Amino acid sequence: MDHHPIGAARLLGFRPVRSAARARASAGGVTEESANGCHWSAPTYPKPTGATARYADWVIDVKVLRSDPGLVRASQRARGESVSLVDDLLAADETRRNAIARYEELRAEQKELGKHVAKASGEQRQALLERTKELADLVKKADGERAEVAAAFDQMLKLVGNLVADGVPQGGEDDYALLETHGQPRDFDAEGIVPKDHVELGQLLGAIDIERGAKVSGSRFYYLTGQGAELELALINFAMSVALRNGFTPILPPALVKPHAMEGTGFLGQAAQDVYHLVEDDLYLVGTAEVPLAAYHADEILDPAALPLRYAGYSPSYRREAGSHGKDTRGIFRVHWFDKVEMFVFCAPEDADAEHQKLLAWEKEFIADLEIPFQVLELASGDLGLSAARKYDCYGWLPTQQRYREITSTSNCTEFQARRLNIRTRFPGGPGPVATLNGTLCAMARTIVMILENHQQADGSVRIPKVLRPYLGGRDYLRPVGPGA
Repeated sequence: MDHHPIGAARLLGFRPVRSAARARASAGGVTEESANGCHWSAPTYPKPTGATARYADWVIDVKVLRSDPGLVRASQRARGESVSLVDDLLAADETRRNAIARYEELRAEQKELGKHVAKASGEQRQALLERTKELADLVKKADGERAEVAAAFDQMLKLVGNLVADGVPQGGEDDYALLETHGQPRDFDAEGIVPKDHVELGQLLGAIDIERGAKVSGSRFYYLTGQGAELELALINFAMSVALRNGFTPILPPALVKPHAMEGTGFLGQAAQDVYHLVEDDLYLVGTAEVPLAAYHADEILDPAALPLRYAGYSPSYRREAGSHGKDTRGIFRVHWFDKVEMFVFCAPEDADAEHQKLLAWEKEFIADLEIPFQVLELASGDLGLSAARKYDCYGWLPTQQRYREITSTSNCTEFQARRLNIRTRFPGGPGPVATLNGTLCAMARTIVMILENHQQADGSVRIPKVLRPYLGGRDYLRPVGPGA
């Protein structure tokens, strides 16, 4: 999109919101059903306060915008976002700096004039007093204009996504790169088994109650009961043991956050329509523990010797699933609430790429330990979301759909979130932003779907992966208990 669809004035009052649902992957490679669209909605960005009130802490590095606007244009183009926005920003930045210079010039004259008034007398003093009054009005007006153009510039700058990393595949959500395939899907035909989906298996096992979930909370809600609840608790404990073994600090974070935390992580931009907002309290339900974990060190300067800081957060995740109408309506694959163990890292910017590879390796190891066939995808530039510079997804094999479906994701957000949340460390040249990264270790609902379907037996029982057995009393199988058992 090389031409911005609206002028700078509308940019200050409206923002683009894109909706796209991913459900890709098939046996022969990976296919996707998509729902792309774009609409404009009024901004809901909170007013920054405290240390984070500085515009440079809320956005991409303004120095890069000024010194290498071509780099920002290329990134915007790769994302499928406005390129002309960069030129609008450069013009707005010049207007902002001129307004600052005008205000400082008037303030300097005001201060200098004050020195002369005390020494003057007669007509000269009267003239100076009149000029002082005139200057006071001009300074007040210039200060207001300075604040107004600065706020407008900040709002425009928040529309710019993180700079896309070198080597990321170009294109939209169907233009990912398939990097790896691990494991071999079971041949149920050879075993003489017609595979049941997770809904039917969940009923046989007394593990999933979707009917009562809908009765109590509405569509896309559910209860995990009996062996289903046990299976989630086993996954939580196994995931946390993996995280601890790899040097993560476990955290149970709040699931409600202030606007600053949600905005700082980039979830009130393109993803705003997918977020639950408690209007009366002005709090947001998190869609991932990434949000409270990222904001944990907001407005702090981290000890460089302590980096990297690795946290594993367990929390519920709430998502409106806007734009997903009619998709995955059966079962618990796409729901409004699920629990998740999320990995999060704060590190020096030069270590971010290496940390990203570690997060991906831990995700792959976790899925392999659960004996689920899977693929690794690198997402294309137009499918990164606002904050990520590079993103990898792991897709597990779903036998009843005969395709791979997303179960984990890991993103390198470089310094983007840290600038917005004012999280810094000390460098030889002075304090600067750290890098942040996140990765799903285990999204419970989708992982349960994968375990039930991939490890089901002819009698409706489900073989328990070896790594989970210590957390399930040493059992080898989940056994049918419901009707038809």
